[in-house]
Amino acid sequence: MKTLQLENEYVKLTLLDGSNYEYLSEIAEEKDLVFYSPSAISPPEKLKEYVQHAVDSYTNQTAIPFIIYDKKKQAYAGCTRFGLINYKNKVVHIGWTWIGKDFQGSGLNKQMKFLMLQYAFEVLQFDKVEFRIDERNIKSRKAVEKIGGTLEGILRKDTLMLDGFKRSTCCYGILKEEWSGIKVGVFEGFV
Repeated sequence: MKTLQLENEYVKLTLLDGSNYEYLSEIAEEKDLVFYSPSAISPPEKLKEYVQHAVDSYTNQTAIPFIIYDKKKQAYAGCTRFGLINYKNKVVHIGWTWIGKDFQGSGLNKQMKFLMLQYAFEVLQFDKVEFRIDERNIKSRKAVEKIGGTLEGILRKDTLMLDGFKRSTCCYGILKEEWSGIKVGVFEGFV
């Protein structure tokens, strides 16, 4: 994997791969960490499969997975990724995000979302960033709304969860022409 790193004084996002994912093994064991995800990250074999899928998607140029390092706490916090990358239509999804409970509510998520949005719009020159969130996951939905995501619709019963439940997925988006206003209004002081 080539080197790609997004970083500010609070967080460092480095490519997730087979050489660093084990830093997440303890966090991956936290109860209900990915309750609203259709993917399993524990036990360790499941985490390895999850990471291998992310690495394969990177190789196929459909995802860019990151391991999250909290620079203030000097600890690995979880992972996130750009996924479902559509270079032709200039649309990318941000998601597959999970961070340990010790890092939740610390502002870390907002810091990394800023870096990812900035990279998507200003470096990759994409026209749209999307977020797909389980309708029941109010905490994540509110977090995306706070950073300027607009609810565009709900895909009803579109994703099969590990427990057999068929979830509905909320689709949020941020357009390139909205980014400058969001950058100033929501992320003021981040640059």
